[in-house]
Amino acid sequence: MSSLKLLKGNWQDSLEYIVGTATKQLVISSPFVTQDGVNFILSHVQPGFIQSGTLIFVTNLSPINLIQGSTDPHSLLEFTYHLSSVQIHHLPRLHAKAYISDASKAIITSGNLTSGGLKVNYEYGVLIEESEIAFEVHKDILDYANLGAKIGSLELTQYCLATDQAKLAFQNQQNSITKTAKRSFEETLQAANDELIRFQLADGPIHTFFEKTIHYLLRKYGELTTGEIYAMIKEIHPDLCDETVDRVIDGRNFGRKWKHAVRTAQQQLRRKGIIELSDTGKWGLV
Repeated sequence: MSSLKLLKGNWQDSLEYIVGTATKQLVISSPFVTQDGVNFILSHVQPGFIQSGTLIFVTNLSPINLIQGSTDPHSLLEFTYHLSSVQIHHLPRLHAKAYISDASKAIITSGNLTSGGLKVNYEYGVLIEESEIAFEVHKDILDYANLGAKIGSLELTQYCLATDQAKLAFQNQQNSITKTAKRSFEETLQAANDELIRFQLADGPIHTFFEKTIHYLLRKYGELTTGEIYAMIKEIHPDLCDETVDRVIDGRNFGRKWKHAVRTAQQQLRRKGIIELSDTGKWGLV
């Protein structure tokens, strides 16, 4: 049995395994961290670890990350409220994402401890159950931790207050920008987004683009209802799924334009003999 396992897309089960098997020490390196990620860890640690285990958390608490919402320092305080032993280290320019249980099992991944990293983004990584390799990962991450600044709960609380004020000041600055400047910025941003969409649709109409996505989803997840396909496509391509644009023919509203394009893509794939609709109302590959 291989001691290495590739993690594709949804890797929450493997992270749950790492967290749940930790008895003495759980080491996490994640540049970004939010409440969703902290809740995930706290919901899967064992009672014994809560009482006597140690969490070592390495992250990047640079103010710009906090102002942008990439990291929530308040969420890190949750660890100190619920676990008996917590060490938090701030290391600027940290980019490594690693999760290590008792120096014997590890995950190296592209995923941060955030909602996006756990649920939304296309992440990739490897689960390591080879103790010698896992120990090496453990050692390297602890070296990173020692390079950074150790931050106690009192210091972290004070820093939360300071960054809250910085975020408020930033928001006030944004609110003070004139309507003309805001409109100019939004138009410039929209033009850039439109250019990206042109790249995506270079091969043809939007339904052609959705055909590839539907084929991928059915290959990955098996049979899906149209509603499930809608939800997944919207998650993958939010820029193409505009909820404000309806398809109107002769004054009659036929629903969201992007959903019509999804249905067109389904029918095109069906005509090509690639997918079929089962008696249960689910689409699947032929």
